This record gives sequence, structure tokens and C-alpha cells, in this order.
Amino acid sequence: METIAYFLGAFICFFVFRVLYLLYKIIFGKSQLKSDEPRLRTLISIGSGGHTTEMLRIVGTLNATKYLPRLYVMADNDVSSEVKIRKLEAQEKHFEIHRIPRSRNVNQSYFTSVFSTLRAMLHTFPIIYKFKPQVIIANGPGTCVPICFVAFFLRCLFILDCRVIFIESICRVRTLSLSGKIMQFLADVFIIQWPQLRDVCIRGQYFGRLT
Repeated sequence: METIAYFLGAFICFFVFRVLYLLYKIIFGKSQLKSDEPRLRTLISIGSGGHTTEMLRIVGTLNATKYLPRLYVMADNDVSSEVKIRKLEAQEKHFEIHRIPRSRNVNQSYFTSVFSTLRAMLHTFPIIYKFKPQVIIANGPGTCVPICFVAFFLRCLFILDCRVIFIESICRVRTLSLSGKIMQFLADVFIIQWPQLRDVCIRGQYFGRLT
């Protein structure tokens, strides 16, 4: 029992150190993606409605051959985004679509959203583990939070080497979304599209309007 307790304690100490180390690199901008590979496995978090439209416009500007294959992940109650994705990817074979439970519904309390987010994370684990994305791109919807938490956890365990690019939605002019407030600490690149947001976030990179 003492040996088990020793190894468990050592693992916990190592894991905590790894978490703090990665958070330091992320927050201080020392965790940028540098890759000479011809292709990068890319996961794209899809919201719904305007979030989907905005994200697909961004995807449409990406290097068509660099960010492949692409995996789109959306909420299971999103009934319209899949049609838009398939229209965008009509000429591309290297893409997949997966659905996970929505982490937070409109007007859902923050307390109950903790449990729905944990449920979404459980559904996300096998998707992330199998696809092993090198890049995750998100633009604000709550669907991205469980995805990025799972990716960060697997990165802490050296199972995944992935970078997260979070683009705060164009509709956020003066305040960050709830997802944005969380993703400031998890996204390797945190992009804002309005200069006013520099006053309310700790590390946003202002690129102007992207779509």
C-alpha cells in the first residue's frame, strides 16, 4: 500500500506541475504552433446559427490543403449546421462530422451547466483520442469548452500535441463571451476582432475583423 501511495503521490505532483507548466506557456504566449508538416489534422468546433456562419467563413479562408483532414464537432441538437458544412466541403473528401451533447443551453444556469459540460466531455474523449487533432479552431460557442478541456487534459498526459486557436465572435464588441472568459486560459492563440476587448481580456490579440 505504501508503494502505491508513493507512486500515486508522485503522479499527482507530476500532473500538477505539468498543468502549471502548460498554463504558463499558454498565458505568456510561449506555446505557439510551429510545424513544417504539409498537413495538420484540424478539429473545428461548430456552434449554431451565426456562430456557424462565421466559423465557416473563417474555414473558407484557410489553406485548403494544409488543414486536412478536418473534423467538425457540433452539438447534438444543432439541426442546421451540418447542411452548411456539407455545402462548404462539397469538393472535399477528407472531413468528418461528429456530434456531442450541448454543454450549455440558452438560459441554463451556471450550476447545472457544470454537469452538462462534464457529460459533453465524456462524449468528447473518444472523438479527440481517435482523431488526435494538431489544431483546434473555435469561435465562441459553448461547444468548444468541453472539446478544449479534453484536449488540454490529454496534452498534460503527453497523449496529444495540439494547439487551440480561439477567435472571439465578431458579435462580441465590448464584453467577452462566457466561453471567451474560460478560453483565455486554455487557448494558445486568443484572437479578438474589436479593439475595445483589449480592455476586458488579459491576452487577446487584435487582428481586426476576420470575416
